[in-house]
Amino acid sequence: MKLLVTGITGKVGTSFLPAFLSEERFSGWSIRALCNNRVIDNPAVEIVRGSLADTGTVRDAMAGVTHVLHMAAVKESPDMAIDVGVKGMFNLLETFRVSPTAEQFILIGGDCSVGHIVHDYEIPITETAPRRAYAGCYALTKVIEEVMLEQYHIQYGLKGCCLRAPWIMEKDDFRFALSFSEQFGGPPWREFLSEADIARHAKAGAIPLMRDSLGHALKRNFIHVTDLVAAILVALDNPVAHGHLFNIAMDQPIDYGQVTEHLQQTRGVPVVEINTPYHSNWLDNAKAGHLLGWRPGMDMRQLVESAWTHVRAEDDPRIVWYPG
Repeated sequence: MKLLVTGITGKVGTSFLPAFLSEERFSGWSIRALCNNRVIDNPAVEIVRGSLADTGTVRDAMAGVTHVLHMAAVKESPDMAIDVGVKGMFNLLETFRVSPTAEQFILIGGDCSVGHIVHDYEIPITETAPRRAYAGCYALTKVIEEVMLEQYHIQYGLKGCCLRAPWIMEKDDFRFALSFSEQFGGPPWREFLSEADIARHAKAGAIPLMRDSLGHALKRNFIHVTDLVAAILVALDNPVAHGHLFNIAMDQPIDYGQVTEHLQQTRGVPVVEINTPYHSNWLDNAKAGHLLGWRPGMDMRQLVESAWTHVRAEDDPRIVWYPG
């Protein structure tokens, strides 16, 4: 068996690789990575250099491959969105479709395809919910990727699945997602506060309690990278996954009210309430539990504590590949 991975140098890829290599079930497999701007240095990984938009490069990368794990993505980069999110996906699927060795295609999707906190859903968001991307080229390309994979299954019987993940956390990510000084991801605080207020809250070490459009504490979906990697390993080479879309999220969305209460009680952190136009949504993960037997291992308290107690080594600088 030979696995082709795109996006192996990113957050999920760098966590997936050691987990995959240590999994006894995949001990006889080989792994190849298609890299463009960044290259991983691991003797266990064969590297093919080039762009997903180049048909010849994709053809070379796919030679002899049985399984594909497609994680490569760009955020709000209109100049690259079509090359990676549309042309790249098409090249991978077309090459995979006609390959004599191809067995399974796994796509890592995102809850931006359903608009996460931007669009309102009255009930939990299941895999049958309509796709309703928010504004921007990134969310658009994630919808296109999901639809392309779905259509290749319908039109050609391609054996593949999509693991749709919300905001992916690792190490101290969640602490910085709630920071007024070195914010990771969004929404940007300047949309709701003046620069003077942001600086004042940063100096105080405060955290935000965002409220949704109804005035309740905002609930937003997250997944820790270790839980997403566990889902990938469960889905990989699993015939039960073929033709399915799975929401891979925590059992419950993160309630910002519960987070701030926990941090006030455990660390005395000051809290700033922020009214937002966003909606509290619940990404339902029941299907992945039912069909794949996957369950997330991390709950709210564990996510918070892991982020607040994490100490980075000197050789592990904080890198944000793109805004969250």
